[in-house]
Amino acid sequence: MKTKFLFLALAIMTFCVSFNAQAQDKKTSKEETVVFNVPMDCDGCRTKIIDYMSYEKGVKKLDANLESQTVTITYNPKRTNKEKLIAAFEKLDKKAVEVKKGGCCSNPTCK
Repeated sequence: MKTKFLFLALAIMTFCVSFNAQAQDKKTSKEETVVFNVPMDCDGCRTKIIDYMSYEKGVKKLDANLESQTVTITYNPKRTNKEKLIAAFEKLDKKAVEVKKGGCCSNPTCK
C-alpha cells in the first residue's frame, strides 16, 4: 500500500513540475509590437495589407489605419523580425518605414 501511495505521489509531483516548466516557456516567448508608416491610397490597399500580412509567420495582431497611414503589428520575435516584415510589405509593392519610439520616422510623407 505504501509503495502505491509513494508511486502516485511521485507521479503527481512529476506532472506538476512539467506543467510549471511549460508555463514558464510560454511566459518567456514575449511578443513585440512595431509600427510602420505605409502609404495607402484607399480602403482596398488597407484590406490588401491586412489580408496578406495576417498570414506572415509570427504575426499575432495587426491593425492598418488608413487615415494615419500606419500599420501596427504585434509579432512573436522567435518566428519573425522587423526586417522580414518589411520584406513582406515589399512583396505588396509597399514601402514600410518603422516609426521610431518618441518621434517620427525619416519618411518625408509622415505627418
